[in-house]
Amino acid sequence: MLGVANSTEHSDMVDWADNLGHYPYPSSRRVVMGCRQAVATSQPLAAQAGMEMFWAGGNAVDAALAMAIALTVVEPTANGIGSDAFALVWDGQLHGLNGSGKSPQRLTREQVEQVGQMPQVGWLPVTTPGAVSTWRSLSDRWGALPFEQLFAPAIGYAEAGFPVSPETARAWQAAAPLLLSQTDPAMQPFKAVFLPGDRAPRPGDIWSSPAHGATLREIAATGGESFYQGSLAERMATFAAEAGGLLSLEDLSAHQPEWVAPIGTPYRDLSVWEIPPNGQGITALIGLNILEGVELARYPRDSVDSYHWQIEAMKLAFADAQAHVADPDWMTVTPAQLLDKAYGAERRRLIGDRALVANTGLQQGGTVYLAAADQDLMVSFIQSNYEGFGSGILVPGTGIALQNRGRGFSLQAGHPNQVGPGKRPFHTIIPAFLTQGDRPLGPMGVMGGHMQPQGHLQMVVNLVDYAMNPQAALDAPRWQFLSGRQVILEPTVPHSLGLALSDRGHQIQLGLEPHLFGKGQMILRHRGSLIAASEPRADGLALAR
Repeated sequence: MLGVANSTEHSDMVDWADNLGHYPYPSSRRVVMGCRQAVATSQPLAAQAGMEMFWAGGNAVDAALAMAIALTVVEPTANGIGSDAFALVWDGQLHGLNGSGKSPQRLTREQVEQVGQMPQVGWLPVTTPGAVSTWRSLSDRWGALPFEQLFAPAIGYAEAGFPVSPETARAWQAAAPLLLSQTDPAMQPFKAVFLPGDRAPRPGDIWSSPAHGATLREIAATGGESFYQGSLAERMATFAAEAGGLLSLEDLSAHQPEWVAPIGTPYRDLSVWEIPPNGQGITALIGLNILEGVELARYPRDSVDSYHWQIEAMKLAFADAQAHVADPDWMTVTPAQLLDKAYGAERRRLIGDRALVANTGLQQGGTVYLAAADQDLMVSFIQSNYEGFGSGILVPGTGIALQNRGRGFSLQAGHPNQVGPGKRPFHTIIPAFLTQGDRPLGPMGVMGGHMQPQGHLQMVVNLVDYAMNPQAALDAPRWQFLSGRQVILEPTVPHSLGLALSDRGHQIQLGLEPHLFGKGQMILRHRGSLIAASEPRADGLALAR
């Protein structure tokens, strides 16, 4: 067996804040520091939209929402008006908002089984979009600026156009072949808007969507009411009825975001917080519980022992999450059971020198992330259409591209996440937040499907066990567990480390595309300063003042 700590105390460790000028890995970026406000997200124009709200007298919630709305325009390859969203907000205590939508009331398991599996595109995987309701709920509770003002940058980008940034262009081009191959007439409006001339935009091309801008104007003017009970809702429901979709006016009008109590776990001298299920944030917490009893800092950061422990912990965490996480109304195991420290210790004892294939130990009965902070509020926010553009369904004349979150359901009979009507599916998108004692450290997140909890775990380990500053923690080479014993490594991981992991039984592949390893942002508070960092694998930008 590998070495396990007798204690979880880390009093002799160097703190990340002691290394603000230390960058052990190549990077084109440095941490950005300010005293008053900070933003970080994956697209520079969206980051600027957030700062515009601060300059106008707004707060961190206003800035976060302006970024989220702008991202539906400037990074449509990952999110849109038809997305879901989740948020964590610190205002002296931590609040959670689950803005995910439910499946249509007319969706049945038999409908999916008729086509063999839940398809990636088309109407069948479409669930009720919740992002608009999330924007309104956050603005109502904390916003300092008028709701309509938050839309101004996004409307400008949509109507006047903007230059497509390199990573967004790459994702656009990667999605094009699948979408162009579709013959379903319901997908023609999408192709006309997002693939004009049957091609994706190239980096630097100017792209615009006046219909998207008009829809944002209507959402802004009606406080989102039109989207769920007014003319926009009618247009969505009418198109669904005409084109073979299941989404109805009843589904839209019934949607409500849900305020939830965040779930968390201590790891060394800080605590990590996530939104509870139906999201997969609990996966990161389970993995950290398993790792907590390991003296990880005794091993060099880029050593086989450090990687092996982290991969195995994450593997066990995924086994539990995939077996149990679902809409909480259908779960038969509670988050408290999954996060029990004794259970974490029991799972840790399964880890040996060789890679294992994990099963659950409990028996049951394309995304955008952004962070914003000021001296009073801190926001961790994420929204997504799921797989790239989502369903490939665009409501004609509106710019509303609908998500394909139904892909998160299971077809397994009796599974708590089994596909069915009126259910929230298993969700990959997860905002995170860090605290130390009763003090907020700040928001962090890593986009990218099932890379997200793995990215959260790796960021926390980098900060806590290896005392990296936020930018260095984002720069460091990453791994991603896939399934079984399969693991992909970034090309920047030392070749000798890949060989050593192979000797331990891991089936190692090289992941040549940076987007395979997520796109993260982070803002941490230290001695009155805000330390902001943005992912080097994306087009992102951190700004502070």
